[in-house]
Amino acid sequence: QVQLVESGGGLVQAGGSLRLSCAASGRTFSSYAMGWFRQAPGKEREFVAAISWSGGSTYYADSVKGRFTISRDNAKNTVYLQMNSLKPEDTAVYYCAASSRYGPTSEYDYWGQGTQVTVSS
Repeated sequence: QVQLVESGGGLVQAGGSLRLSCAASGRTFSSYAMGWFRQAPGKEREFVAAISWSGGSTYYADSVKGRFTISRDNAKNTVYLQMNSLKPEDTAVYYCAASSRYGPTSEYDYWGQGTQVTVSS
């Protein structure tokens, strides 16, 4: 069982930056691949970024590539999402999730409660 708690969301102007954090409980954090997802009002949840167990491999949605960076600190049981050059269309609730597999078709077993990111124009 893994419990995930996101933090770091807020209101930021377009062009600004935010760093989201996701703290995980349990001693098996390093055995999970981690992902970030987001859901904007009236839209389906979409994939943002994922990172492998060791942090040595990452991949991103095309919409955030070059602007967002996912990273993890297994000693702190935490995964991060650094978001730069934010755009109004990045406004959404952001969720972190844990998966026992790493890859584009992975299913995620555990989810956090989400943190709101609002980008003003």
